[in-house]
Amino acid sequence: MMSCNFLIEKAFAKVNFNLNVLPPHADGALKGYHDIESIFQTIDLYDELIIEYEEKPVSFNECSVVCHDMDLPESNTLTNAYNAFCEVVTVPVPMVWVTLKKGIPSGGGLGGGSSDAAALVRGLEKICGIKLSAAQIDFVAGKTGSDVFFFMNCDSEGRGCALVSGRGEKVQNIIPRKDLFLLLIFPEFSSSTKEAYSYVDADMESDNKKQNGPCFSELESVYRLDPEKWTFRNTFTSSLCSRYIVLKNAMMALKRVEAKYFQMSGSGSTFFGVFTLEKKAVQAMSMLKSAWNCKVVQVI
Repeated sequence: MMSCNFLIEKAFAKVNFNLNVLPPHADGALKGYHDIESIFQTIDLYDELIIEYEEKPVSFNECSVVCHDMDLPESNTLTNAYNAFCEVVTVPVPMVWVTLKKGIPSGGGLGGGSSDAAALVRGLEKICGIKLSAAQIDFVAGKTGSDVFFFMNCDSEGRGCALVSGRGEKVQNIIPRKDLFLLLIFPEFSSSTKEAYSYVDADMESDNKKQNGPCFSELESVYRLDPEKWTFRNTFTSSLCSRYIVLKNAMMALKRVEAKYFQMSGSGSTFFGVFTLEKKAVQAMSMLKSAWNCKVVQVI
């Protein structure tokens, strides 16, 4: 590889403060798919992408990805985002070689793969000297993954907060809070998104996990309150905690250390407790670190 140029992009993780999963569509092209009502916010936990590229574009496009922290399939969110970017732009795109350094645990509901894709697109915009339009952003995200819509609508550094609905494609940016510290717990547990949705579907059919969180129009006003007053919910939390004791124990651990609010992020398995003082979050971590893999982060 003859690479004379490189740039580095950070891909920040996200948490879902609220995640209401609506019943699946009964018919039409979206039959079986779920809409969501959520608040996404980025946190200062991140992956790092080192993007190397040739100065001179070639006649064919290729994205090579190396990650020493985990095994990636040949087709992944990074290659999918690169291919979609090449498809939607009219300028020449060079070959790129991406070295991915993971800081976000895989499969934890923190959006690492989606954030990586958006970070690569930000890098490609800089390399090509262009800025994607809203329609182009939607095209690339639609080809890559639902959470990519949020990350590609963050600021130029990949940070932001938004109300997210539909299947993830409807993103309404809101002013992010910067005064919250989260204690993350990473249980030794892995559940696929497909499996998590299957549990939610089963519970919806039996109607034994009905939740009464805030409606979508109320989400931002609840977000502005002291976290002690938050009435947010995550549909996945009760479905998974009722089936896996390790997840229930993680949630109870955050309750014991008096987090102002605690919840699972995404479809799991990361749990977070919310604190308004960093000192309190660090004290809580010291109480839990002998039993749990945990880390204090800040919202950004």
